[in-house]
Amino acid sequence: MGKFAWQDGVAFVAGLVALLAPSLWADDKGTQPLMVLGALLALAGLYALLSAAGPSSWTGTAFAVLIFVSPWAFGFSGDDAAAWTAWIAGGVAAIVGLWEATRTSGSEAPA
Repeated sequence: MGKFAWQDGVAFVAGLVALLAPSLWADDKGTQPLMVLGALLALAGLYALLSAAGPSSWTGTAFAVLIFVSPWAFGFSGDDAAAWTAWIAGGVAAIVGLWEATRTSGSEAPA
């Protein structure tokens, strides 16, 4: 088992929040994009937490950015609960994902 990075835990939790938000507090607004992208982000974070061979931190960051822009792309930016969930969960996961991705890619030795 490899090292534990707290950034992977943040990605996992943010993905779970986005996945569960439509049924808990967002009144089923933005259901499909939040559930699909939230599940993908949660899986990417879980794979990273388990140190399994899978998506890189750049992949999780891409899912987080997609969650962040989903209210505009899928037209639920006027629905406060769903939109704010997407902006907060996606923004936080994207920031820590970018930090982790640039930190790990800069520390790798060239082949």
